[in-house]
Amino acid sequence: MKKNFGTLLVCLLGLTIIGGFSKNNEAEAAKKNDEVTVYLIRHGKTFFNTTGQVQGFADSPLTDKGISQAKKLGTGLKDVTFDLAYSGDLGRQRNTAKLILSKNDNKKPKLMEHDGFKEWNYGGYEGKTDKEMWTPIFEANGFKLDDDWSDYDKLVEKIGDDGIANAIAENDPLKAAENYDEITTRGKAAMAKVIKDAKKTNAKNVMIVSSGGMIPTLLELLTPNEYNGEMMDNCSVTTLNYKDGKYTLDKIGDTQYIE
Repeated sequence: MKKNFGTLLVCLLGLTIIGGFSKNNEAEAAKKNDEVTVYLIRHGKTFFNTTGQVQGFADSPLTDKGISQAKKLGTGLKDVTFDLAYSGDLGRQRNTAKLILSKNDNKKPKLMEHDGFKEWNYGGYEGKTDKEMWTPIFEANGFKLDDDWSDYDKLVEKIGDDGIANAIAENDPLKAAENYDEITTRGKAAMAKVIKDAKKTNAKNVMIVSSGGMIPTLLELLTPNEYNGEMMDNCSVTTLNYKDGKYTLDKIGDTQYIE
């Protein structure tokens, strides 16, 4: 009886130790699974980008150059294993994402769409010239709009992403443009879903194809004070690292793959 009791005690101790190791291993695994690299990509060049027209919720097709940019970027990122892939539900974003994934050498994830990654809604300015929408905002703040957008970073520094969005909404003759709160609400929801999906699937690398206005907004939300008005070129890559509930900015507007 004593022998059996001793054997039982040893077994129980063994199970306790194994259980402890198991919990520790699970904790370590969960900690590792919390690290995610996010590739924020602007879509390729479009017809409206070429003609200098406002393009938010309104859409225009990728040009030949835009298609070439997306393919080059896909080739440059072909060795990256994207565990998850998202885009906004605009054609220029969706098609850019598909072209990038078509060049990837690894198992390709299903492309998911989320309206949180759409460009800002510019309301009554959609389809009109960039100058018509932007000139009043530049001039009201003591700056000049030129073809190179030379003062854009100064404008952002002075009134911020929120000031720009709210100025557009206020100036919009149709009063249909989004204000900053509306834009950030859907942006936050989109990124919350990405991280939730990443944790659920143990994703390490996530691709998101968005637009030149929305990407800086996401940066302002995720890495406050690290975005300083840099322009996002077509098919540029901005890389974020997510760990322990926080984002850090690695690269911003990288165009090495398409130059």
